[in-house]
Amino acid sequence: MKDKRPFILISNDDGYQANGIRALVDMLRDMADILVCAPDSGRSGYACAFSAVPPLHIVRRDNMGDGVEVWSCSGTPVDCVKVACDELCRERKPDLIIGGINHGANNTINCHYSGTVGIAIEGTMKYIPSLAFSSCYFDPNADLSPLRPYVRQVVAQTLQRGLPKGIFLNVNFPAQSEFKGVKVCRMGYGRWVDEVEKRRHPRGHDYFWMVGRYVNDEPDATDTDEWTVNQGYVVITPTDIDVTAYRFFDELEHWDLLQDGL
Repeated sequence: MKDKRPFILISNDDGYQANGIRALVDMLRDMADILVCAPDSGRSGYACAFSAVPPLHIVRRDNMGDGVEVWSCSGTPVDCVKVACDELCRERKPDLIIGGINHGANNTINCHYSGTVGIAIEGTMKYIPSLAFSSCYFDPNADLSPLRPYVRQVVAQTLQRGLPKGIFLNVNFPAQSEFKGVKVCRMGYGRWVDEVEKRRHPRGHDYFWMVGRYVNDEPDATDTDEWTVNQGYVVITPTDIDVTAYRFFDELEHWDLLQDGL
């Protein structure tokens, strides 16, 4: 690898063979030296989970060409980042860590479930600038080429400017071939309902599918990531890993337990 070029670590939660991660590598291969370490199969919904008990296995792959080093990992997306940083990047720390491009949106509360976002959180906790890219196209074979100029610009700006401590960028693209522009928006509030589908097994026992329907709890709000991406804009949500509820400090100070002691 050429030390004069930026060094980017890329992972995902769809597996190292997914269309999205291959598209991302192709978008960035002329901008930086790239190392890919991604799950050996899909790990959607793993968020920040890591493998505390089972041992991990990594395998060198050669499926992206042009000197891009590709490894698959038997663990979660966060495992991929941990293994890559500790074992595969010993001689050179990444300048940037990217999760994606995910097949499916990771806006609103979905970001809390997302392995793609989990990658960016893990990178941010290592004080490395990090990004999460997701497309609202759930089709694993979707044409992601319209994302190229936007991805390259976000990456170039992040490499040039850096990001504040504890903050990463969660970027979501509409499921369409052209975009109206880019907007910075807050995370919208929503929830999943009817999440479990019960079925009867032929052998006499019940089993359950995780399904669900998303409900937007702020349908009239025009400053959220959900509303904006549905209007055809690329949405960037700056996200802080500090989950302290500072706005609740003053009210909590007036709780009886703090006034009277225990």
